[in-house]
Amino acid sequence: FEMLGNWSFGDYFKEGAISMSYRFMTEVLELPKDMLAVTCFAGDKDAPRDEESASIWQKMGMPRERIGFLPKAKNWWGPAGQTGPCGPDTEMFVDTGKEKCSPDCRPGCHCGKYFEVWNDVFMQYNKQKDGSYVPLSRKCVDTGMGIERTVAMLQGKRSVYQTEAFTPILSALEGISGKRYGDDEELDRSFRIVSDHVRAS
Repeated sequence: FEMLGNWSFGDYFKEGAISMSYRFMTEVLELPKDMLAVTCFAGDKDAPRDEESASIWQKMGMPRERIGFLPKAKNWWGPAGQTGPCGPDTEMFVDTGKEKCSPDCRPGCHCGKYFEVWNDVFMQYNKQKDGSYVPLSRKCVDTGMGIERTVAMLQGKRSVYQTEAFTPILSALEGISGKRYGDDEELDRSFRIVSDHVRAS
């Protein structure tokens, strides 16, 4: 998994990160704006709903109906251990055009309609030993964009495994195994696992 990213240590925060993310996707990569969707942290007992990020997205031109809110399991990072810096994140998706799997289908659904390419993590809390979340005096940003995922979307592919990062490996595996990728879903999973390991090594 190759990652592009940038950090801010107490410099720009949500507005800076989101505006750079949006401009990069729409002006540099020229992804159609109507294909983009995002999620923000839904809020819980530890931290409020991240309406700030949602309003920045709206200000950038993201329609409210393409902004979703997901719980901590989906839209929160950290801390790396039991305590330390952590905070909400906002995730960016490309709508592949696939039909919704259900009326509740939205960014973050695993059906394949929405393909995550990037996230901006807003480290604004410090989790304490007692489990409480204290606001950090110096707020930071960590972003990450998956290169192969983004390439797949730019090329109109449905998966990273259809890009040139993986097709030569899958072809070699077909030659070795005498099986064809795409014929059997259970076998395809094995193809993907092996190709991921070969790609990493």
